[in-house]
Amino acid sequence: MKEKIHPQWYADAKVHCACGSTFTTGSTIKEIAVEICSACHPLFTGQQKLIDTAGRVDKFNQRAAAAEKKKQEAAARKAAKDAKKAEAVEA
Repeated sequence: MKEKIHPQWYADAKVHCACGSTFTTGSTIKEIAVEICSACHPLFTGQQKLIDTAGRVDKFNQRAAAAEKKKQEAAARKAAKDAKKAEAVEA
């Protein structure tokens, strides 16, 4: 192996999870922060849990509401335009 090209290896690297769980492992990083670990992941716990990272569900609901509002506005504009056309034809 070549000398001085490999990163420093930490055999006792600490891993901190968002749920509060900590454990040690080997890594090139001394401390690691994770959002999900085996103590809180649904696959290992057997409990289903909604994980909403960065409010993705809320963002989706906001986009859906905005799209519905635009559809209604477009329908109102089209109805007004059609009514104006019908008046022009009658006159």
